[in-house]
Amino acid sequence: MIGENVAPLAERMRPTTLDDYVGQKHLVGPGCVLRKMIETGNLSSFILWGPPGVGKTTLAKIIAKSLDREFYTLSAISSGVKDVREVIGKAKGNRMFAKAAPILFIDEIHRFNKAQQDALLGAVEDGTVVLIGATTENPSFEVISPLLSRCQTFVLNPLENSDLDILLKNALQKDEVLRKRKITVRETDAMYRYAGGDARKFLNIIDIIASSFAPDKEIIIDNKLVTEKLQENLSYYDKNGEQHYDVISAFIKSMRGSDPNAAVYWLARMIAGGEDPLFIARRMVILASEDIGLANPNALLLAEACFNAVHEVGMPEAQLVLSETCVYLASSPKSNSTYRALQAALNNIRENGEPPVPLHLRNAVTNLMKDLDYGKDYKYAHDFEGNFVNLEFLPEGVEGTKFYDPGDNHREKEIRARLAAHWKKYGY
Repeated sequence: MIGENVAPLAERMRPTTLDDYVGQKHLVGPGCVLRKMIETGNLSSFILWGPPGVGKTTLAKIIAKSLDREFYTLSAISSGVKDVREVIGKAKGNRMFAKAAPILFIDEIHRFNKAQQDALLGAVEDGTVVLIGATTENPSFEVISPLLSRCQTFVLNPLENSDLDILLKNALQKDEVLRKRKITVRETDAMYRYAGGDARKFLNIIDIIASSFAPDKEIIIDNKLVTEKLQENLSYYDKNGEQHYDVISAFIKSMRGSDPNAAVYWLARMIAGGEDPLFIARRMVILASEDIGLANPNALLLAEACFNAVHEVGMPEAQLVLSETCVYLASSPKSNSTYRALQAALNNIRENGEPPVPLHLRNAVTNLMKDLDYGKDYKYAHDFEGNFVNLEFLPEGVEGTKFYDPGDNHREKEIRARLAAHWKKYGY
């Protein structure tokens, strides 16, 4: 067994130079943008956007070391506006002794709220620091526009199997612990599949397998062994993998099943595990529309307000907003009628194609279009009693097809009655 005082394999194998860095050739390969920044020393602020375990933090550290820049780091999970200002203050104080602006690396920058991001603007703009942000979320949605406009965005991709081949070879030949072990690799399919292009997860898999055997025991790695060992050590291996999806699934199904007690429990599990609060809020917005819908239209408004509040306020206070919204959604009446209506319409289009828009529904924006009868016989609903006119709005071949069937709840019963009064042909 590997001793407890030995660092994890992923940390032992963390590269310190670009020559040892694996993957992202489109950014660090010969003649590519980040390699040019290092070679010329002309470093500007940028954001690294990519999935976990593809080398965002490592790349930032390599750049700082290669350019001999002072390196400050903040985690958006645990840092507030005060921490940002303190680091900027240190950077300003040390500028007179430094040849170039220090690097401020912010991990998971998408978790910074607006106030935290605003606190960075001045220092980035005047060159007090060079900002390198790392995010797993689309920065266009999660980073405020003034900050985003001052940064380039570079996309990092999941590692390919050829990259994982290199990591495996390096780990077995160069790691101070593994190179002393007798390890034979017969199959790699399972390791690559479970890793999913994540270098950290891949090295964790190797670590788990090696740790499960005595130091003098021969290890023969095949697909069966990998699967068995990962199932035995799922909590260690899969902190952000399968369990992540299992817990969010339980959370969504508890709200859909109208159990606020179970829903708030799974919410607490995610908060305790460090789940991104914006991810949780985003899923509640989807549920409010998909599973509650017109049974309670206010659910979508509250869920959207929750997402905005989480973005503006940040943790830990945002967990109160998440809890309120979670309990409200779970306790709300449910309907998936609008979801079913959309699916029925999409199925109709897949089966029957896309017939042309009826002429009377087209806009006649030119004289030629009027001559072709665009808009002819269209009737303006507000000119008629009750703001309704019995007109055909579906194309030829689809007429009379009912896609929306109101749910069995108080609000949609009222909708059904109103539609039944207007649309006899749909059979409401």
